[in-house]
Formats: sequence, structure tokens, C-alpha cells
Amino acid sequence: MLREKKSRSLSGKKITLMLLALIVIGAVLSAQEITGLKIIENVYNRPTGQDQEGDLTMSLINSRGDKRVREIKQYLKDFGDMEKKIMFFVSPADVRNTSFMNWSYDKAGKDDDQWIYLPALKKVKRISSDSKSDYFMGSDFTYDDLGDRQPNADTHKILREETIDGEVCYVVESIPKEEEYMYSKTITWIIKDKWIGKKKEFYDEDEDLLKILTVKEVEKIKDYLVITISEMHNVQKDHTTKMELKNVKVDTGISDNKFTERMMKRGM
Repeated sequence: MLREKKSRSLSGKKITLMLLALIVIGAVLSAQEITGLKIIENVYNRPTGQDQEGDLTMSLINSRGDKRVREIKQYLKDFGDMEKKIMFFVSPADVRNTSFMNWSYDKAGKDDDQWIYLPALKKVKRISSDSKSDYFMGSDFTYDDLGDRQPNADTHKILREETIDGEVCYVVESIPKEEEYMYSKTITWIIKDKWIGKKKEFYDEDEDLLKILTVKEVEKIKDYLVITISEMHNVQKDHTTKMELKNVKVDTGISDNKFTERMMKRGM
């Protein structure tokens, strides 16, 4: 009888130890499931549809509140190993028929290709790597901001979790591996499970806050989350660029020929 009780006691201890071990292993695996890199990869790989088009309003607002508005027609398409985007300026008259095209590649280490067409020169100009830090058409977005930065271009670290507008976000710090990159670091608030950036801070080469990107509205179109209103505020210049996307259409079968230098010259 004593042996039986002792045997049961030992069996109970073994079960308890096994359960504790499983709990510990589960906790460790759970902690390992998400990393800064994985979060950024989830954002990078978030489904956005095969193609997309829409009317983009770009509002440039200076420190006095003066506003300049530019109307743009925008097209995007996923080609599998790359994404192509083209923008045609519709108004005002001084920028009408200007166009911009960006090709972003999935291949690690391959930089975006970018071109701009200026009707006054009647020439398509390729944006050089040295010009990626220039601001696009007087906005607070650089040419580099308009592309898709690959996750492995930076070292990512989860700083904390925060709630913004009722959305629980991971706060991720990203430090570029490239020493001469225009930003010393960025900090991004990424909505859990939706994998969409809610806010992003950009720091200059002196590690001072340069500008803040804020996503104001996100709409579900078909089964995709689409950013429809965002603002980039340059805190050093007190200048803001507001982007508002309307009349969005997804998966309409945009022609591959839409994304060519010939089309940049020809227009919409």
C-alpha cells in the first residue's frame, strides 16, 4: 500500500513537472514568435491586391496655413517579384502632365528604380541614388519615402506596446545598416494583427526628430486594408503634406503597359 501511494505520488510529481516544462516552453516559444524584423516583414508583405488605382489629392501646407493643392491619378500593380507604381499630375497647370514612376523589388539588396517626366523638358529623368533624399515635388516626402524599403535594410527592435486611437500597436525602432542613409533611425507604431503602420517618426543624421507620418484613415476595400488619408509633418520646418486617396478601385486588371517610360510621356 505504501509503495502504491509512493508510486502515485511520484507519478503526480512527474506530471506536474511536465506541465510546468510545457508552460515554460510555451512561454519561450510565444516570446520568440514575434520579433522586430518579423513585424516589419508582416507590414511589407501585407496583401494589397493585384492592382490598385485611385485619385490622390496632395495638399502642401506651410507654417502660416497657406495651402497648395495638387491632383494626381495613381496606379499600382504587383508583378510578383516587384511592385510598380505610376503617378500622373492632373492639376494645377504648372505641374500638369508631370509623371513619376517607381519600381520596388523583392530581391534583397536591390534598390528601387525611379523616374520622373518633366513636360517642360520633354524628357524622362532617372532618379539617381544621390537624389533619393531630395523632396518630391515640394512635398515632405523624399523620393526614398515613395518607395518600399526592404525589411532587411534595417536592424529592428521592439521598444514597447502602445495604444493609439483604440488600436494596440507594436512600437518598433529601425536603424539602417547603411551608414550614409538619410535617416539615423525611424520609430514605427504598427497595429497588431492588421500589420499596418499607424504612425512613424523619422530622425535626421544628428538623431533629432525630423518629421512624423500619421495615418488618419484606413478603409477596407474588397478584402484589403487601404490607407486613404495620411499626413507627413516636418517638425523642423513646420510644413505638412496631406495625402487623400479617393475613388479607389482594386483588382481591375490594369495593363502591364501602364508602367512604362512611354506611358509617362503620353500621360493617363
